Amino acid sequence: MKYTHLGRTGLEVSRLVLGTMNFGPQTNEADSHTIMDAALDAGVNFFDTANVYGWGENKGRTEEILGTWFAKGGERRDKVVLATKVYGNMAADGDAWPNHHKLSALNIRRAVDASLKRLQTDHIDLYQFHHIDRDTPVDEIWQAVDVLIQQGKILYAGSSNFAGWKIAQTNETARRRGSYGLVSEQCLYNLAERRAEMEVIPAAQEYGLGVIPWSPLHGGLLGGAIRKEGTGGGSARSTTGRSAETLADPVARARIQAYEDLLGKHGLEPGEVGLAWLLTRPGVTGPISGPRTLEQLESAVRAVDLELSDEVLGGLDEIFPGPGPSPEAFAW
Repeated sequence: MKYTHLGRTGLEVSRLVLGTMNFGPQTNEADSHTIMDAALDAGVNFFDTANVYGWGENKGRTEEILGTWFAKGGERRDKVVLATKVYGNMAADGDAWPNHHKLSALNIRRAVDASLKRLQTDHIDLYQFHHIDRDTPVDEIWQAVDVLIQQGKILYAGSSNFAGWKIAQTNETARRRGSYGLVSEQCLYNLAERRAEMEVIPAAQEYGLGVIPWSPLHGGLLGGAIRKEGTGGGSARSTTGRSAETLADPVARARIQAYEDLLGKHGLEPGEVGLAWLLTRPGVTGPISGPRTLEQLESAVRAVDLELSDEVLGGLDEIFPGPGPSPEAFAW
């Protein structure tokens, strides 16, 4: 496994992030524990979750599965850089009770204590804002975070799904307060979705945030979706949602076919290439891989050591051209 620092911090993390969103809804507790043990054995030390994972009436279940794994001991908790998130409505269905979602100081305080209990740990290494909160002043958010850091309940704060200007605003507010500020941004970024290159990633680099791409295979689209159609091996994600909608568009389908043809020519696995490409991108700490099975984890781990040739990288850019930097991407 390869390691890097998370943004401007001294924290060393693996260049592959274990995403746990499938633990509970798709993968049972025993198999989830097996995957986490295998990830740790492979050198993956960066685990990502969120308080809402488990979804519906089972929100919080994923954190509970991590908690029972940590409780097995064997230095599991000590070896893991643990990241979770706050913002989402924790009600099983319908609207949240007031102050039981978003980023008010009250909800942050309540949510971190609930996550710590589910995770069976005394601290969270990286506490991430799952979405921007348009109602809560940034000063209030940092006040709550600073208290949690002083209490030892969290060590670092990160963002997820923030615009570039919001990263700037949030960290300038932190600077004025004497707070450390955001150290990471978790954003949608992959070969098929490169708009983060316009503003989000440049802002993250300017402020010293490590970029953690989520959905690195775009919902299974970049994992050999067309090839799997022919073999009947498509996953639930590659046959529904974003992937299925994209493949229904003839132009987009032709692009994915060209992608699979290019990689087939070079004897490369699409899913591994999708991850390996992200590891070549400036500012990226590591992509989040959310395996449902041990085999998917093993494939993701192989991607860390995959070196893509200039020919392959050039071909990928031709198939999936980036938008270019701002303002040239939309102005002149």
